[in-house]
Amino acid sequence: MILKTVLVIAIMVLGVLLFAASKPDTLTAQRSCSIQASPDKVFGLLNDFHNWKLWAPQDREDPNMIRTFGGAPSGIGALSEWTSSGSAGAGRMSITESVPPQKVSVTVDFARPFRAHNVNEFTVEPDGSSVRVTWSMHGSNLYIMKLMSVFVNMDKVLGSHFETGLKNLKAVAEQKS
Repeated sequence: MILKTVLVIAIMVLGVLLFAASKPDTLTAQRSCSIQASPDKVFGLLNDFHNWKLWAPQDREDPNMIRTFGGAPSGIGALSEWTSSGSAGAGRMSITESVPPQKVSVTVDFARPFRAHNVNEFTVEPDGSSVRVTWSMHGSNLYIMKLMSVFVNMDKVLGSHFETGLKNLKAVAEQKS
């Protein structure tokens, strides 16, 4: 009886591990929102890492995060490294594409909680008297993330992060100067 139970559990665990291995190697997520602000104002908040503390969820969630800056002050070549004792972990990001006031691409290399590489793209499109900001991400779907996705909807997890960031961005951009 115990042997049968162990065998059934082993088969179930193996099934979950194989199912996780069959998940795609790329992870993607995307969210958008409308912001009542000029494209230039929104673009400025995205294109300068010094401004991310105003809206980026990871910066706002960990007040003890240490962030350093290098390279260009903003735009292509701007660099930022961070270390967090919280869920943001540690890593480095750089702006690899900057098309004022339409698009910012950021390469992100995580060192902790695990090594991962992704690209975040922010597009800013006129939409009547507003702008439509879209935050999309694509990157490596590590096996540990594939395994997590068996039990957790990763689009929902990442999407929630993006939605919070866009909500924060909207609040900051819509403030009267």
